[in-house]
Amino acid sequence: MEILIRKGEKKDLPELLELIKELAVYEKAPDEVVTTVEELEKDGFGKDKVFDFIVADEGGIVVGFALYYISYSTWKGRCLYLEDFLVRADKRGQGIGDKLFLEVVEVARISGVRRMDWQVLDWNEPALSFYRKHNAVLDDEWVNGRLFFNKK
Repeated sequence: MEILIRKGEKKDLPELLELIKELAVYEKAPDEVVTTVEELEKDGFGKDKVFDFIVADEGGIVVGFALYYISYSTWKGRCLYLEDFLVRADKRGQGIGDKLFLEVVEVARISGVRRMDWQVLDWNEPALSFYRKHNAVLDDEWVNGRLFFNKK
């Protein structure tokens, strides 16, 4: 069946959340996902929208996604941040990831950003190889910092 890469829609949110949970399992953090479909709807389609996403659609079933947003660098200006990117395990190796990734690259180009950023776990060799194949610069110099806040 043919794969259609398209902009994500509200109707895709339940499948998007399932894919987010699949990614969390793959990244060995299955209990970390607290986002709900309602939050995804508010944050992706509400008046204070903070992200966009594209999906890989196979016959009406979402088999992959890429979620991204505009960020800002004091050195570079507007950037695009690829927050998460996943193709279902049983659909990998069919070029779907390439199509999704290249669509996000095109969104970045059209948006006029100066840089596209993302993170990848240092043990995720398939992802590291994928990004290298796309001539990505993988930086081992910077250390990630985070603060977590409980939302009630």
